[in-house]
Amino acid sequence: MKRWLSILAAFAVLSLTGCGYNDFQRLDEQTKSAWSEVLNQYQRRADLIPNLVATVKGEANFEQDTLTRVIEARSKATAVQVTPETLNDPQAFQRFQQAQGELSSALSRLLVVSERYPDLKANQAFRGLQAQLEGTENRITVARNRYIQTVQEYNVLRRSFPTNLTAMVFNYDVKPNFTVQNEAQISAPPKVEFGTTPGAPAPAPAPAAPTAPAASR
Repeated sequence: MKRWLSILAAFAVLSLTGCGYNDFQRLDEQTKSAWSEVLNQYQRRADLIPNLVATVKGEANFEQDTLTRVIEARSKATAVQVTPETLNDPQAFQRFQQAQGELSSALSRLLVVSERYPDLKANQAFRGLQAQLEGTENRITVARNRYIQTVQEYNVLRRSFPTNLTAMVFNYDVKPNFTVQNEAQISAPPKVEFGTTPGAPAPAPAPAAPTAPAASR
């Protein structure tokens, strides 16, 4: 009896290994690790913003609307509840991505506007915070790319045969991934104009060539 149990156990182990069970475990752990790094870098950015806002407030006549948008976007981004289940919840993942995207947009606007204030640009504290923020954005990009690649590998395994059967047995769902937020704009074909300048009227169409008279028989 023990011998048969041992044989069945060995068969079960071989079956799970051949059907991708161990690969699911490995990629699931890698996904969690990559996600933790994404959160770590987003948190690093959020921690830099209060000092950045305090520095910008010292600049006379700085656009308050731009500053307010950064403050509100940070508050919204940090208010999003992130749990381990977020990785398997497309709607929660989308809310997280949207909030972080709005904060990225608000920060980009603030840095563009700051170019109009020479005294702010010369402020050593502001320049230091700007450099830290740029470095953090680079780290966010690296962390997101690692997460995207890991999730892509996991999802391919989830959809492939026969590992998709293992996924169905153990309830391994497809994981949501980061998407391009301006997908519609990127997918639109560029307008190409030859021989014209912006705002110039289009040239009149050339007159049609006269048709030759029909030959008499």
